Amino acid sequence: MTFHDLNLKKPIWNALDELGYETPTSIQAKSFNVMMSGQDVIGIAQTGTGKTLAYLLPSLAQWQFSKEPFPQIVVIVPTRELVVQVVREAEKLTEYMNVVIGGVYGGANINTQGAMVNAGLDIIVGTPGRLLDLALKGTLKLKAVKKFIVDEVDETLSLGFRPQLTRIFEYLPKKRQNLLFSATLSEEVEAFIEEHFNHPVKVEAAPAGTPLEKIMQSAFPVANFHTKVNLLKHLLSTNKDMNKVLCFVGSKTLADLLFAEMEPVMGVEVGVIHSNKAQNARFNSVNHFQSGAYRMLIATDLISRGLDIEDVSHVINFDIPDVTENYIHRIGRTGRADKEGTAFSFITENDAKKVAEIQLFMRMDIPMVEFPAEVEVSDVLLPMEMPRIEMPNVPIKNPKKEDVGPAFHEKKDKNKKTNVRVAHKDVMMAKYGKRQTRGQKVRGKKS
Repeated sequence: MTFHDLNLKKPIWNALDELGYETPTSIQAKSFNVMMSGQDVIGIAQTGTGKTLAYLLPSLAQWQFSKEPFPQIVVIVPTRELVVQVVREAEKLTEYMNVVIGGVYGGANINTQGAMVNAGLDIIVGTPGRLLDLALKGTLKLKAVKKFIVDEVDETLSLGFRPQLTRIFEYLPKKRQNLLFSATLSEEVEAFIEEHFNHPVKVEAAPAGTPLEKIMQSAFPVANFHTKVNLLKHLLSTNKDMNKVLCFVGSKTLADLLFAEMEPVMGVEVGVIHSNKAQNARFNSVNHFQSGAYRMLIATDLISRGLDIEDVSHVINFDIPDVTENYIHRIGRTGRADKEGTAFSFITENDAKKVAEIQLFMRMDIPMVEFPAEVEVSDVLLPMEMPRIEMPNVPIKNPKKEDVGPAFHEKKDKNKKTNVRVAHKDVMMAKYGKRQTRGQKVRGKKS
């Protein structure tokens, strides 16, 4: 099957031919006719299998020109980087169509984005929070939406965007088609589908947890952070084919620490990206890596989902992810578009349980590779790697009640207050030793 076998419009075929796209991927081929039928669809496919084109192609095939300035197609994605990517892909496919496309996301000027929306859009791509903000302001009108698409829905929900998504549904017309794409179908995703979708058809291109066949996986046993750094430097210096490397770390702090270790060695060929970086810095890092200016990009799981970075030669799991499914998303950054890729994982003793869960999820083992003898094993530990000293939990014996004395001192007699009524004559007697009078009353004489 080729794209010319799909019921597309000639302008879309021309754009696909110009882009060099010939054969649809499994998810693109399986979901096309179902989406064209107008039914709600759930697309389950691994990362890197072309989910973006899978929902854009049928949506554009059914798009019709309208004089109304309101969007007919809404695409929701979890990150600003993914917004930019989907907008770019949609613009490529509509090169020969009169379609206006815009992207909105947090961290940018909402007034500028509002002016763009007011000018009129056919397709709007955005993050849940910013789309809701524009709808609440009355800037974004969703009454003309015909296709409502949520991409990477599992990641969107895990980032805490469910309340925003739920509110957005309140602004949508009842007559519309819902399209949902995800790499995994978790309980949270299934509950979301049950609440908002109308008898959806599930299209699955590959079982969840199946690693891409063209990715060669291997793992190195390592001791600590600095040993990992030494191993990484060794691999980069001895493998010239590692020309476009994505290195995933477990936290923003570790990303900055690793960058500080690698920058003196690699100079301008290494970059770092995580959520604490400014918006322009994040965009520039992705663009430099995409163009080949960076040989290696250090990243958190921020870009393990959705972003389509071409020709990634190697993925390195500097740290094993806490979420099992993220391992699949990470290694899926390489071996894309029917190309081969390589994934290395650095495994410590503390990672044993997580690795076992990953292997069970994939239904296969990750081959272990002997640690290179020429690489120095460091004994320098980060503070977070220091062994914790377990203090003995010695219970404190509470004193018995009979052993406890009063919690106050007895008052002196003169300070004690009582409710005893004292006669004035008694006070005078105690003070002067004799009875004192207040003077005799003078009674008036009768006339």
